[in-house]
Amino acid sequence: MRYSPITYPSVLGEPLHGEELASSIQRGSLDWERALRCLRHAFRNTPSPDWWRRVLLLAPCHRLHAQGPTPGAVFTSEMISEAAIDRIVELLKLTNSETNCWQEWLIFSDVFFFLMKHGCIDFVDFVDKLVSRLQDGDQHILRTNHVTWLLAQIIRVELVMNALNTDSRKVETTRKILSFHKEDRSSDPNNPQSILLDFISSCQNLRIWSLNTSTREYLNNEQLQKGKQIDEWWRQVSKGERIMDYMNMDERSIGMFWVVSYTMAQPACETVMNWLTSAGVTEILPGPNLQPNERLMVMQEVSPLPISLLSGFSINLCLKLANQMEESMFSGQVVPSIAMVETYVRVLLIAPHALFRSLMALLTQRNQNPLSKPAASILVFEILNYRLLSLYRYQGKNKGLIHDVTKMLATLKGKRGDHRAFRLAENLCMNLILSMREFFYVKRDGKGPTDFTETLNRITVTTLAIIIKTRGVAEVEHLLYLQTMLEQILATSQHAWSEKTLRYFPSILRDALAGRMDERGLAIQAWQQAETTVINQCTQLLATSADPTYVMTYINHSFPQHRQYLCAGAWILMYGHPESINSLHLGRVLREFSPEEVTANIYTMVDVLLHHFNLELQRGRPLQDLMIKACANLAFFIWTHELLPLDILLLALIDRDDDPHALRIVINILDSKELQQRVKLYLMNRGPPEHWLFSGTFKRAEFQKALGNHLSWKERELILRILNVLDVKKIPISESFPQHINSSSASICPPLDYFATLLLGLVNHVIPPLNNSSKNGQVGETSNSSVRAPHNKAQVTSQASAIAPEGQKPFYQIQDPGTYTQLILETAVIEILSLPVSASQIVSSLVQIVVHIQPTLVQSSSGLNPTGVGQSSVLPTSPSGGSTDSLGATRTPSVSGLSNSNFVWRSGYTCQQLSCLLIQACGLLLAQLPQEFHIQLYMEAARVIKRVGGLLMENGNVVALLHAFFSNLPLEWLEGTHLIIKHLKPVTSIAGLRIAFRIMGPLLPRLANAHTLFNKILSVLLNVMADVFGRNSQPSAPIEASEIADIIDFLHHIVHYEGQGGPVQASSKPRAEVLALIGRAAESLRPDVQHLLTHLKADVNCSIYAATHPKFVQNTS
Repeated sequence: MRYSPITYPSVLGEPLHGEELASSIQRGSLDWERALRCLRHAFRNTPSPDWWRRVLLLAPCHRLHAQGPTPGAVFTSEMISEAAIDRIVELLKLTNSETNCWQEWLIFSDVFFFLMKHGCIDFVDFVDKLVSRLQDGDQHILRTNHVTWLLAQIIRVELVMNALNTDSRKVETTRKILSFHKEDRSSDPNNPQSILLDFISSCQNLRIWSLNTSTREYLNNEQLQKGKQIDEWWRQVSKGERIMDYMNMDERSIGMFWVVSYTMAQPACETVMNWLTSAGVTEILPGPNLQPNERLMVMQEVSPLPISLLSGFSINLCLKLANQMEESMFSGQVVPSIAMVETYVRVLLIAPHALFRSLMALLTQRNQNPLSKPAASILVFEILNYRLLSLYRYQGKNKGLIHDVTKMLATLKGKRGDHRAFRLAENLCMNLILSMREFFYVKRDGKGPTDFTETLNRITVTTLAIIIKTRGVAEVEHLLYLQTMLEQILATSQHAWSEKTLRYFPSILRDALAGRMDERGLAIQAWQQAETTVINQCTQLLATSADPTYVMTYINHSFPQHRQYLCAGAWILMYGHPESINSLHLGRVLREFSPEEVTANIYTMVDVLLHHFNLELQRGRPLQDLMIKACANLAFFIWTHELLPLDILLLALIDRDDDPHALRIVINILDSKELQQRVKLYLMNRGPPEHWLFSGTFKRAEFQKALGNHLSWKERELILRILNVLDVKKIPISESFPQHINSSSASICPPLDYFATLLLGLVNHVIPPLNNSSKNGQVGETSNSSVRAPHNKAQVTSQASAIAPEGQKPFYQIQDPGTYTQLILETAVIEILSLPVSASQIVSSLVQIVVHIQPTLVQSSSGLNPTGVGQSSVLPTSPSGGSTDSLGATRTPSVSGLSNSNFVWRSGYTCQQLSCLLIQACGLLLAQLPQEFHIQLYMEAARVIKRVGGLLMENGNVVALLHAFFSNLPLEWLEGTHLIIKHLKPVTSIAGLRIAFRIMGPLLPRLANAHTLFNKILSVLLNVMADVFGRNSQPSAPIEASEIADIIDFLHHIVHYEGQGGPVQASSKPRAEVLALIGRAAESLRPDVQHLLTHLKADVNCSIYAATHPKFVQNTS
């Protein structure tokens, strides 16, 4: 009945309950094992650096004395050290089994570097423990130089160098580091990995020799002499003016260059830079983006370095390379080659933890006014838009990036001519905002109107609506600043949402926006007043015989209130005959507008278009003719001359969804041949999406028109159509999913096997494994057993293959969003939401699996593992989930539709373990679905509990499912949890009362700071008590008050927990409102039960808490 200090509310099982609790957890305790389980899972699934920063404590030796407690951190440096050693041992065992797990070593070294650099691990203590582990428990597994290589990766980290130079134990630590050396005898001496591991001890000895004279006597002289071979090879390949040809290196050369990256990083860096600049520089002639007297120097193209070569570089060399390339790319003197940009991107992607840096910060550091160097700014925006957007999401840096970019947007949006930079920046922010999954500040300091553009303001409100509807309001404090956010957005927005759109918004947003005046009617009146002047100006400007000198006259002397109708005037003049318009003049004028003026022109043009459309209909013109003319006019703007950005035009039309013709025009644009042709052309020119695999020379596209090529195509999940377009192999869709949504009998719910397989996928790839060594399935380290090709030419092919569940993938192979774990979960959600059946059918199927899971698994394991039940420890999601007391319960037959032939075998778990994890996976999945599914879950769970009555195991499974579900729900959606008790009523037995408390009890500690919701749930539970122990209740059997002493104890503890706002202390007291609530509820209880609650009443004569509470004492006086 006590709230565990370690919980698993997130995808990775992330516990967030504070440093004090973390420090109090004893080694070997259940909570210690739970923490290590989560950390081991993290090492196998590489969560973002942001996750590590939030949950890890600094090692005591690296903490400042004045530093206060870390609020969210719960893993101590001892825990992370033990988990890291576990992972090293795991990888050594895989290596010894002849499995090629080089990629796993690379991924781990990246994370290990990050943790060491940020002081999360005490290096000296870590080496001590690693030596003890490999000498004592696992003395036979160190057969290769992988550990020596791992330590060589971090030996230049400042904290490590300090330990080897100044720590009192530096000599002993150095000796222990050297003890990891093994003579590497590879069967393939020319394999690059084998060469690196053969020479790595020499590299390490050379580095230690240069670090400290006091430890030189312990170095291996043979290894120091071996270093001469490295020097000799380097002299041979780098003599004279020769530039290394990185595209034609043999296997031995690759391996030796990897070795050089550990001993001579600076010379190695210089040869790479020489390669990237070896083709020389050429001059670009003036173009539409340049002033007549401006010249631009551009590096000519070579091939970027292959990812297979870069992946073996030392992290130290990668850091030096990144710094050198940044100096060259962002100085603004010469436009870099695409090869350099692609190589830079690949370097950042191969080690996302160790090498991440903020490009906006780099740009600002190198240029006080970044916009004064437009080439550098545009390059940064292009890299962020087209290459590194997923990296920023993975890093958890998207909010900070939005704030940095909108600062520049604030300047750009009113600046004439800088359309390319503006649209790139705006497009970047649109993608970032649309990818948000939680509330965010629209300004970093939270004060004043937003710097967003009109488009971004609209996107933000729409995203907030999606977040609230699909994910709920996660925390109480989010509601506190939601109103401020809306005020900041609306202060600079001219926009009003249609009544039709508002109907789909959540009530909290709808109420805030409903009173906003829709000024579109006024806009049409303003157009009618200005129409004569606008048409006259447009005729002079846009006639095919127009005077060229009038262009500058219009730009310099026209009024803003007339300029906003330029596109609308052009629309009226061309009306079905776009060839009658002087597109050259129109393009020149639009280029001289500010970006926000162009956006305003699009919105006014859409209003005039729809107004004109309706007038023509009233005059009896055929709808089809009007639609053809409208689409012809729009094609002139967006396709023929690319004068206006397509995405802004579509947003403007979609926004007018209360007009009956706006959305039909949108559909016509999306179905147009021009768009399809551009998409095909884009796909052809872009090449494969795995840009990091391209080994040829990139072709530089022509400099684009100022307002051209704004199309930012992004595939959307349109389910049926998308399955025919996307490469489904790269998305973890269930094998049978397409047939369930395409079948003629689509209204029939898929069989239980489909849902069970979906849950098993979550168990294998989302839920943290229960133990450190799974047996025979995909879970745990056996998932890493997929044999990968050694480092050779064939590796390119294997890297290009689809994302597969087995083994760890490098970051650059992981599809957005961020981690493969998240991709699995969100794909499962999309599948569920795409099924053409009702929410009640889906929920019923999932609950059936949970109810019958243990009997099914027992039957399925009978032929494979007869002693599997209860043979190993289990960590259920709640005390009732898969507990051992359910093993002897009555077994119900296996449910029809769920085949059990190899279910347990596929998982690698015992049946008892798998039942717990499937329940946890089911709760996690249901919590991601809309509230309609939640209501069905409460109804179905109550129905099952009533039906099975005293069958402990079935009830336990359902209660465990509800616990797993509740723990993943945002705070706002917990408002509806009381419905489960409503559907359970009437409760007339002590068993029913206990079930109610078992369901709702674990929720109460989480609500300690949400007082209104806490009171609501507590009141529901007290009402159930009154049903059983009320003055006039008639229980099914006589019940003594003493039978619920543990429930009274729980109520005592939980009201103190809520009063304290956290773990109970000696000074904790219940809040006055809670005492009053319990007092009122107690009046309806039997006297013997009332007596047990006397100390929690609001009566100063019988309750010590009331007697010392200022509110009650004041009232009595």
